[in-house]
Amino acid sequence: MKNSKQSGKARVGGVKHLVCRPAVFAAVLAVSFVGFLRPASAQVVYSGDAGGFTLSAGGAVTGEKVGYGAQKLLGATAWVDADTRRRIGVEAEAHWMIFHQTNEEHATLWLAGPRYHFTRDRLQFYGKGLAGLGQFNYPYNYATGSYFVVAGGGGVDYRWKHRISIRGDVEYQYWPQFTYGAMSSYGVSVGAAYHIF
Repeated sequence: MKNSKQSGKARVGGVKHLVCRPAVFAAVLAVSFVGFLRPASAQVVYSGDAGGFTLSAGGAVTGEKVGYGAQKLLGATAWVDADTRRRIGVEAEAHWMIFHQTNEEHATLWLAGPRYHFTRDRLQFYGKGLAGLGQFNYPYNYATGSYFVVAGGGGVDYRWKHRISIRGDVEYQYWPQFTYGAMSSYGVSVGAAYHIF
């Protein structure tokens, strides 16, 4: 790691130095979700679970406790959900944990992966398994790093209007290749989504 005075900001970590275990974990998680796609015989399909495709996008306010330095950050989250009505879908999300900084420490994450959902009246419950890239800015702008991140979580959407839902979400993030040892973070988000179709 180079001194930040010599090269502006030092780069630490790096996606190219990943070990296989996190990638294998993410692959196993994805394969297990794909297993749900197998059609079940001799079962009645409820009208809410019949074939079809939905797309929604939303945003939320997020509070997160970051493992490094036990910092509590505030930020914004945006997501896009592409769901089948057979309870399987895909979620892509981005987190900008850039507010409530006490020493310039902040993080940005880009994650995607499968999700499983089911609906009861106006409520849709879901679980998700995601993987992607996390960019971390160390305290006092000393250095930045890019890391592989896996995350799991879930929550509930309340269908408030025909095209608008209110979402509560919890998420656990694991940074296995963090420079100073594996790091965990926890986050809670509250926001709203617009159902495009």
